[in-house]
Amino acid sequence: MELVSRLAREPWTDRPACVHPVLSAVARAAHDHSSSAGRRHLLPLAPRFINTSRVGFEASARLVALCVSTALASGELTGDERRRMARAHRTALHLLGTEEDPGGAARWWLPALGRLGWSEPFYRTFVATEQAAEAVAVTARSASGDRDVRLRSLLKLCLATQPRPSCSTSAQNSGS
Repeated sequence: MELVSRLAREPWTDRPACVHPVLSAVARAAHDHSSSAGRRHLLPLAPRFINTSRVGFEASARLVALCVSTALASGELTGDERRRMARAHRTALHLLGTEEDPGGAARWWLPALGRLGWSEPFYRTFVATEQAAEAVAVTARSASGDRDVRLRSLLKLCLATQPRPSCSTSAQNSGS
């Protein structure tokens, strides 16, 4: 993420403003759980993170659902991890409109914070980032000899969920 901040001409940070906070959390977790060689293979992905920051539940929920389903598919979770991942998945699916009840603590904080207009920023900034990072850690732990490949593949899938600015939009923004 520090490289992305430099490429985006932002101050040096591991949380650049131009990157969606959940995607940034996934990238940091993938980096932290990769080997030295695996980290080098993540570098070419850096430019793809720029301009991925979006407001709204959809991007955050898609990233959480993807990371959590990958972790759940690994099959090597403790009972507590499985319960947390299942609740995170259910909340993400609820926010995507495919599950009626969010389940877990989201049952109370979504409506309570929603009345104040704070539920989406709270989810995007705190809840979803933690859920996605934990899912990446579980995936890294359960990946046997191919951990770097699995983490890089997961990161690529997460990047693929992000809408990319069109050429005409980029050209208009640079011409302004």
